[in-house]
Amino acid sequence: MRDKIAVITGGSRGLGRNTAINLARRGVDIIFTYRANQQEAESVIREVEAAGRRVKAIHLDAADIRAFDPFVAEVRKTLQQWNNDRFDYLVNNAGNSLHASFEQTTEAQFDEIFAVHVKGVYFLTQKLLPLINNGGRIVNVSSGLARVSLPGSSAYGAAKGAVEVLTRYLAKELGPRRITANVVAPGAIQTDFSGGMVRDNPEVNKFVADLTALGRAGVPDDIGPMIAALLSEENRWVNGQRIEVSGGMAL
Repeated sequence: MRDKIAVITGGSRGLGRNTAINLARRGVDIIFTYRANQQEAESVIREVEAAGRRVKAIHLDAADIRAFDPFVAEVRKTLQQWNNDRFDYLVNNAGNSLHASFEQTTEAQFDEIFAVHVKGVYFLTQKLLPLINNGGRIVNVSSGLARVSLPGSSAYGAAKGAVEVLTRYLAKELGPRRITANVVAPGAIQTDFSGGMVRDNPEVNKFVADLTALGRAGVPDDIGPMIAALLSEENRWVNGQRIEVSGGMAL
């Protein structure tokens, strides 16, 4: 059986990193992107290699559409080096955050959020589509904030809502190629996202825990294994779905 290959955006930190490592442990080779921190990317490379899998880190700013063609060319080159011409799994995870009231959100802030979370996901997926195997899988990472409205997250939540609608269209239009598309929507997770707000601020952490049925904020290892499992053959019939992974937040 041919080895599976995953492409993960934003794979050097947080949920992307955890997903890459968990997929590697399941025997999947990894191509992942990083934007700023090469040291973190090199750390992921070491962990994936320790799991016995091939790995390639490629620099990419997910908001810069001009960079997508060179990135796709680099993915194609890596696949060829691995004696493949296509990959199997695409995880659109790269993201940025914004905390500003509706009244105070500027057009520039709005554009920055939508460039990464909507426009970037839309056109990077489009450009990578010829390299995805028939029968492949796409997972787009959303957020519980597309369902639960918390003040200060209107632009971010709206962008994630757009990604969720886009995912259903992908599932429908890519069905003839047997490519599934699903959304994983994490709750609040203790990472360095948003400056480590959930992880490092005790008041925010307690607020999240009190809002969650299982009584704590999430950790990356609550999410990565779930995404890896969703991409597996056992979940081949899950398609066009939004799956929230939040421990029962705001039920």
